[in-house]
Amino acid sequence: MGDRGGAGVSRRRRTGSRPSIQGGSGPAAAEEEVRDVGAGGDAPVRDTDKDGDVDVGSGHWDLRCHRLQDSLFSSDSGFSNYRGILNWCVVMLILSNARLFLENLIKYGILVEPIQVVSLFLKDPYSWPALCLVIVANIFAVAAFQVEKRLAVGALTEQAGLLLHGVNLATILCFPAAVAFLLESITPVGSVLALMVYTILFLKLFSYRDVNLWCRERRAGAKAKAALAGKKANGGAAQRTVSYPDNLTYRDLYYFLFAPTLCYELNFPRSPRIRKRFLLRRLLEMLFLTQLQVGLIQQWMVPAIQNSMKPFKVSRQTWQAPPETGGEWPAGGGGGCVGGGGAVLAPGTHSPQVPNHLIWLIFFYWLFHSCLNAVGELMQFGDREFYRDWWNSESITYFWRNWNIPVHKWCLRHFYKPMLRRGSSRWAARTGVFLASAFFHEYLVSIPLRMFRLWAFTGMMAQIPLAWIVGRFFRGNYGNAAVWLSLIIGQPVVVLMYVHDYYVLNYEAPTAGA
Repeated sequence: MGDRGGAGVSRRRRTGSRPSIQGGSGPAAAEEEVRDVGAGGDAPVRDTDKDGDVDVGSGHWDLRCHRLQDSLFSSDSGFSNYRGILNWCVVMLILSNARLFLENLIKYGILVEPIQVVSLFLKDPYSWPALCLVIVANIFAVAAFQVEKRLAVGALTEQAGLLLHGVNLATILCFPAAVAFLLESITPVGSVLALMVYTILFLKLFSYRDVNLWCRERRAGAKAKAALAGKKANGGAAQRTVSYPDNLTYRDLYYFLFAPTLCYELNFPRSPRIRKRFLLRRLLEMLFLTQLQVGLIQQWMVPAIQNSMKPFKVSRQTWQAPPETGGEWPAGGGGGCVGGGGAVLAPGTHSPQVPNHLIWLIFFYWLFHSCLNAVGELMQFGDREFYRDWWNSESITYFWRNWNIPVHKWCLRHFYKPMLRRGSSRWAARTGVFLASAFFHEYLVSIPLRMFRLWAFTGMMAQIPLAWIVGRFFRGNYGNAAVWLSLIIGQPVVVLMYVHDYYVLNYEAPTAGA
């Protein structure tokens, strides 16, 4: 026993003096030391607790407790689990907004009236102009289908088909705009919904026409080898794929019109079955989030906007009474716009930026996750990539490419790449995409409000220089912060400008005229 113990001691000493590769430390060296000591027979092997720490009772021979390592907040550490900090941010956000919500309740009381929302859609309970517009939209879809049927059999030339499609698409945009602008019985909210339906129809039929044209061009190019080319392009009969012109049916057309996509295909990816639990969760989310958005708008957004109107009113009154007529400018000069802007940018109970941003985030989840997934599940539509990780955007362009995937795919497929194929530069094609997006943003706002101020158009076009500035001067987390700052501040400013102009045009102008 004595010899064996002595051998163990000497072996332990030799092991303790052995240099390690990492400067005499590290897990490998520790494991080797334990293994050598345990081989002596008398020294027990060190036990570790559930946290990975060495048991105190067996650590009397530990001579080293340090190794090469970086602090967790250092970029070289490779550490990325900040879930606790994220939870802390969420808790602080909830607590801060709970205080604002309590102040709102104390000052204004309960303003939520779900029944009042019906008046936003209807003025006359016996008149449903927005619904009638949506029903009439079927005429334009059938017209596009009939043109494609005749183009497939050669009854129309490509030039004539292009002309008919152009007239049909132009009418899709002009007809509902004229009705919404001239018909007094339609409400702004009903007009927005009807114009959104027609805008989606325009994009879908544009894609429908393009894809069928590409199929005709491919069929004409492979006419000499029709049978062989058809097998290669469309697959065998076992795959149950549809080839042109067999796709030209009303069933195929209306599946595409109701599918949660803007880009047409002859063979959409399909899910094997409808998941009832998944669908039920999405439907419950839709119902709950709809009520939540309505409540937040009535209880929080409306009072915030009403309070933000006061600086504009004061500034307008002071500008109407200049010093030459006996009036006095307010302290700080005649900066009416600065006062109004300060009401928007200053966070607090009366600032619309916090409720506007929160409602926008809820709307994003409600539309792109709950609604589109519910529609996709009902129609067994397989492609559910409706958004990507836009919240990690480090540039403005990354945000616009990833927050609305259906629109991004349409722009890339039917606008951006065709411009590149025609010889346009990438900068010109990107500018063209923003220009088209700015047009539709203004189309969906100005016509329902019956006024043209171009705030939405200007805001969208301002994304081009903003994208250059953020991409040039900000990187990483700073770029992500710049993207969030543009979302939190930019949207409330545009919303407030439209609300202010609409209020002045519809409520103050008649009073001033009287």
